[in-house]
Amino acid sequence: MLFHFSSNKRTHHARNGLLALSPLLALILVMGSSAWLRDGFGNVSLTIVFLVVSAYALCTLRGWRFDDRLKIYSHAAGSNDLLLMVWIFVMAGAFAEVAKKMGAVEATVNLCLHVMPADGLLPGFFIAGCLVSFCIGTSVGTIVALVPMAAVSAEAIGLSTPLMVASVVGGAFFGDNLSFISDTTVVATRTQKCNMSDKFRANLRIAIPAAVVALSLYIYLGRGATAIDLPPIAWRDALEMLPYVAIIILALSGLSVIIVLNIGLLLAVIVGCSIGAFTLQDGMQAAADGISQMSDLILVSMMAGGLFGIIKAGGGITYLLYLLRRSISTRRSAELGMVLLTGLANLCTANNTVAILSIGPIIRKLAQRFDISPRRAASITDTSSCCVQGMLPYGAQLLMAGGLAALSPTAIMRFLFYPMLLFGVLLLSIFIVKKPKQ
Repeated sequence: MLFHFSSNKRTHHARNGLLALSPLLALILVMGSSAWLRDGFGNVSLTIVFLVVSAYALCTLRGWRFDDRLKIYSHAAGSNDLLLMVWIFVMAGAFAEVAKKMGAVEATVNLCLHVMPADGLLPGFFIAGCLVSFCIGTSVGTIVALVPMAAVSAEAIGLSTPLMVASVVGGAFFGDNLSFISDTTVVATRTQKCNMSDKFRANLRIAIPAAVVALSLYIYLGRGATAIDLPPIAWRDALEMLPYVAIIILALSGLSVIIVLNIGLLLAVIVGCSIGAFTLQDGMQAAADGISQMSDLILVSMMAGGLFGIIKAGGGITYLLYLLRRSISTRRSAELGMVLLTGLANLCTANNTVAILSIGPIIRKLAQRFDISPRRAASITDTSSCCVQGMLPYGAQLLMAGGLAALSPTAIMRFLFYPMLLFGVLLLSIFIVKKPKQ
């Protein structure tokens, strides 16, 4: 069986298991040490790191011809799940860039700000972050779109700039955790073999209570802000928001995410050309730019798949699960183990998508062993990664937010109420909430 090691083979399994796991340990070591480089973690190429570690991993398989090792790596890197994920990344990148170029982000923000009073701008930015990130499926894109406005608004209304920026970052992770086109959602559901709609419903039970409490805190802290002038809402704004509205409705209807993104992209191009936001050629170029921006993520995803295919073939996953069995004996401890594994992977990679992809197969084995439903496993993995990534000072999101607002990422961290509350609710769901029968 998967977890059983006889006494006379234990040393042999331990030796081979450690060798098989050594690429994973090397990846953690390289990622962890990279965080202390003088120029910062963001300048370390994940593509190069995975390329080097993958080359080493090929050398760890004993008794295999080199051509066979390459076949194992390539087969895992080109699996059906990964290739489908790649197509989703391509379409998501194209849609997000075209929608941004046509002015859909600005229209959404403008509408959110109009429906909030002056002292509601702080919670308004949190809500805007939630809506935009849910629609475009990326926390980084949301931060790039909203943080400059949030920083300027904070100065104008006399509120703390780190507080205002933190509200955007928190909202960005709310949507990133729930969006149907988020790369973390795609990876979590694909690795755990569950439907996006099932994982969405499981996540809502955790995300909504955290968001409500966070919103209440931002409402309280936003009192006393002075009013600022805003541009009027025009008929064009409603048209610019149409692709986002269509994406939400189609995604919630249960259509394939590929179909949803294709319809959304086509609608964005049509609306953009109709209102004169860009020409057809410019729209096609924007789509190409969006696809190009996903290239590193695509390469890293495929190399991560190949790397962990090698580790699995060498028996590393089996041995790691054997080690975990010593401390994991119940369903609750298994869920806590999922949180711990995801958090450690995220700390080392500083990328929640790569972290989920890296430990996804291990999480799935744990879920199967302790009778945890795929939707619950996907929800725990995705939520844990968002909690850690949302408070990581060397993560792309906080580095980007700090740079755009001319702040230190650590100045923003203490106001990140949503990721903190989300982690608390996740732990409560493990310790307190009674699990339904599967």
